[in-house]
Amino acid sequence: MLALVGVILAACGKTTDGTVSSSDNLPSNNDSTQTEESDSSSNEDTATEPNDKEDTSNSLKDEYLVKLNEMDKKDREVPADTSKASTTVELEKEEAERLDRWDEALNEIYSILNEQLSAEEMEQLREEQRDWIKERDQKAKEASLKYEGGTMEGLEYVATQASVTKDRCYELVAKYM
Repeated sequence: MLALVGVILAACGKTTDGTVSSSDNLPSNNDSTQTEESDSSSNEDTATEPNDKEDTSNSLKDEYLVKLNEMDKKDREVPADTSKASTTVELEKEEAERLDRWDEALNEIYSILNEQLSAEEMEQLREEQRDWIKERDQKAKEASLKYEGGTMEGLEYVATQASVTKDRCYELVAKYM
């Protein structure tokens, strides 16, 4: 991503500090031209100040997307035939561990959002989160009912909770970071 920014800046003839690179290398024959360039340079610096917060937010968003993608990749890399679990109880335990990992990531994201969002936005998110928890549990219950009374019922419940929690992590990062 940084390389792309460098290429774009090079193509525009600008350096990362907002100055025109061609003026750095050429002597100035006209003082008014130099004044105009420095005025526009200071305007560019002022115009980019609000973007610094956005850039930080975007870099944090990118960081968390990478982290979530790595977690998801690890989840998918464990094929069923190499799983240590050989019973439904052991499979359920593995899914519970997966749920714990995604829940930990969700709590970390929520904590960061608590620092970033305004009090009003955070209150809205809290309410949304309460509704989401009810929805997650309802989805897990509905999914597990196809195995009602069987040994797979608990496994399906936990697996669905883990999947829905993973989706919520991505949703919060995309929507709020």
